[in-house]
Amino acid sequence: MTLTKTYHFTLIKEKSNQLMFKLGDSHHYASLFILEEDLFRVMVSKGEEFSPAKTWLVAPDMEDIPFEGRSRFDLTGFTLPAYHVEKSEDVVTVYTKLLKAVIKLDGFKITWLMRRSEQDSWRQVAMDRNTQAYNFDGALGTSTYHYLQRTYEESYYGLGEKAGETNRYGRRFRMLNLDPMGYDAEWTDPLYKHIPFYITRNEKEQMSYGLFYDSTSESIFDMGNEMDNYHGLYRYYEQKAGDLDYYFIAGPEVSSVVKRYTWLTGKTIFPPKWSLGYSGSTMTYTDAPNAQEQLEQFLADCEKNDILCDSFQLSSGYTSIDDKRYVFNWNHDKFPDIKGFVQSFADKGVRLCANIKPCLLQDHPMFEELKKENMFIMNAAGDGPEMVQFWDDIGAYLDFTNPKTVKWWKAQVEDKLLKYGIQSTWNDNNEFEIWSETAQVNGFGNPLAFNYIRSLQPILMMKASYEAQKENNPNERPYLISRSGAPGMQRYVQTWTGDNYTSWKTLKYNNKMAVGLSLSGIYNIGHDVGGFAGPAPESELLVRWVQNGIFYPRFTIHSWNEDKTVNVPWMYEETTEAIANLIKFRYTLQPYLYTALYRAHAYYEPMIKSTFYDFEEDQNTFKENDDFLLGEFMLVPSVVEKGATVREVYLPHHKDGWFDFHTGDYYEGGQSVTLPAALEEKPPLLVRGGAIIPINCNEPSFNETSDEQRAILLFPSKGNQSSHYELYEDDGITAHYEEQCKKININMETTKERINVSFHLKGDYEVPYEELIFTIPAGETREVYVNNEWTKIEDGRFSVRVR
Repeated sequence: MTLTKTYHFTLIKEKSNQLMFKLGDSHHYASLFILEEDLFRVMVSKGEEFSPAKTWLVAPDMEDIPFEGRSRFDLTGFTLPAYHVEKSEDVVTVYTKLLKAVIKLDGFKITWLMRRSEQDSWRQVAMDRNTQAYNFDGALGTSTYHYLQRTYEESYYGLGEKAGETNRYGRRFRMLNLDPMGYDAEWTDPLYKHIPFYITRNEKEQMSYGLFYDSTSESIFDMGNEMDNYHGLYRYYEQKAGDLDYYFIAGPEVSSVVKRYTWLTGKTIFPPKWSLGYSGSTMTYTDAPNAQEQLEQFLADCEKNDILCDSFQLSSGYTSIDDKRYVFNWNHDKFPDIKGFVQSFADKGVRLCANIKPCLLQDHPMFEELKKENMFIMNAAGDGPEMVQFWDDIGAYLDFTNPKTVKWWKAQVEDKLLKYGIQSTWNDNNEFEIWSETAQVNGFGNPLAFNYIRSLQPILMMKASYEAQKENNPNERPYLISRSGAPGMQRYVQTWTGDNYTSWKTLKYNNKMAVGLSLSGIYNIGHDVGGFAGPAPESELLVRWVQNGIFYPRFTIHSWNEDKTVNVPWMYEETTEAIANLIKFRYTLQPYLYTALYRAHAYYEPMIKSTFYDFEEDQNTFKENDDFLLGEFMLVPSVVEKGATVREVYLPHHKDGWFDFHTGDYYEGGQSVTLPAALEEKPPLLVRGGAIIPINCNEPSFNETSDEQRAILLFPSKGNQSSHYELYEDDGITAHYEEQCKKININMETTKERINVSFHLKGDYEVPYEELIFTIPAGETREVYVNNEWTKIEDGRFSVRVR
């Protein structure tokens, strides 16, 4: 079935890997860009000029872009490969070695084909809906649309931070930054982040591709929830403001799509090593009249209970006047000695990360000053700020598309935080909840409707904080956190899944939410361990949440419990020692986590991964599960059920099998096994055969350092196999980490008779240990050779000098 009205396009220009088409004698244009062998781009606009003209989300292989964004027609960073064009009266076909777009000129409807290599045959994987795929003349309403056909054999993954199952098929989602405190992790939508990207897996063809819509406007993704008999099966993207600009990313593997998309939106920031430590936090302390005293008691309790802690996230109560919060305003009654308070934490080796918000209440001491300078998001008339509800009063959001606002913000971060010794910023409540259809922004001198760049504001806010920190201390890597954001936020911050609700269901579905973020290019993530809102967690739930949280890049116990209790490691006397040991276990794994963090930055590799990310050939990994992969070798089967004493886990098919990390027991892949999971035991953890895992041997106590010693845990395959691991080492803070680092490349080759280990070192950084201690599982009887020399094994270990 087709529409009777025709929308016939003509190819009018071909230049610099761009093919431009025009609709009849109208002002509608469409373009196809050939950017990479596996990456095409489609733009559909109401004129030759695109609206909005700039992008802030696209930064191919870049660490940063200017505040003003980059022109949508700037192709810097793309290789612009050779391509082929075939033309006829009705169809234009464009293809590279891996990707083909067949464009039907009536309606500009595209059929997409992919292949794995030049020797492979083309396979159709996607097609625009046959009955008007785009909204050229308003026939579909006022929004911008893109409709595609769908099939029952497809699965959809990604869309960032979304509630529910990993597979998004059959649901509808809004992309709108919102503050849904206490959300239901299975059903609530929207949440905090705007990530207009998803992966389609074509089960029939065993191929995957990605679609990324470069827009910061509110949008909707219907993944097969809607049906209409006149159009067949379809899915669609709806964008509330602006022209259509989307990227088609060919896989064919899910992992290839994820890496290419993340490359497209920019590098993951590489924060200091201490950002991987336990970070304490609660709103209750800073809300208290004696906040400084309570926070210093937190340090004393860490020391008393031997809780390792690297940082504390300072909630916004430090800025209060009466019961309201005023950003950059210190409450001197709560904090009578700010410098002394900050120094007391520094003396214990604990960094402070201060909460800051982008909205000033109407009675904020600096409100009138900023209002006079038009530094807020403005109303339609342009004669004053757009006033909105913010917490318990009315206020106005800062406009980070105004250079004066950016300058002011950076100065405040410097003067109110950094000069006291606070090293990090927690960019919070930055969802910019403005509901007026007519609010305006400065647009860096080119005024623009706020609706066009709604989710851009949190990106620019965190960039302003990032620059302030970087300028203040150019020799150290900055660490920032942000709750809200959009594609590209990974260039500046670590993030978390917001103000979750304390429940077993949240623990379960936060894992799936994290997988969705990782599949969407946001790698440095975590959750509020123990739950932020609602009741206090029972002791069993708290322990299980800590067992889960220690495997995430961000490990923070944070809360605002209804009964005013505080989620802390010593919350329950009977579980304090167990939680202290779990935190120490996390520090044991820190070299593995830190290397994974570096690889996320350098090679676009996610730290947290779905089981199908690395094992796509095993169809069972696409079944919904509560497991995730961590780094290159680990499989984490979290316990998410109350009262559980065992944990059944499916081991993806892997020819070299799997090992229990704690016992060394070996299991064949492609089967389900049941592992012991009593509450007082170490959490279930598996590693694949061939794994090479670096750990810390020496455990420091709170505020006490010990000489570092590194062990390399080997889990050799039972048969012929070769594996490799590159351990990354540096001082943990330097901004010049590429020049001042050591990369230790370790190779392990196995046969049925012997294990061959070789390694070489690269880089000038002098590691703080003299030898590597290698271990092999109990019961391993094969001879071991190191750099082709036989090595004596004692108690399952041997050592090699590295300096």
